[in-house]
Amino acid sequence: MPLTPETLTRHELVGLDVEVVAASNPDAIGISGRVVMETTQLLTVERDTRVWHVPKDSATFAFDVDGQTVRVEGERLVDRPARRTANAGDSKWR
Repeated sequence: MPLTPETLTRHELVGLDVEVVAASNPDAIGISGRVVMETTQLLTVERDTRVWHVPKDSATFAFDVDGQTVRVEGERLVDRPARRTANAGDSKWR
């Protein structure tokens, strides 16, 4: 399945450009860069030499997909990456 704005939550997020556009912690708003690691609860974002760990459940993210900005509520991403990509719709692996 190709990466599209509609299928973003079913794909691997590592390597995508992201920006935090809303968060319960005002210091997290505006963090942007490339996703370098994902866990159940966190996205790790790196830009230049800085690294931030952003909780998924308390933030809204804007991903760049094929030149389009796709906003995703972090609550939709809270799960182990392998489980989220397999359980979020039709999958031949379940």
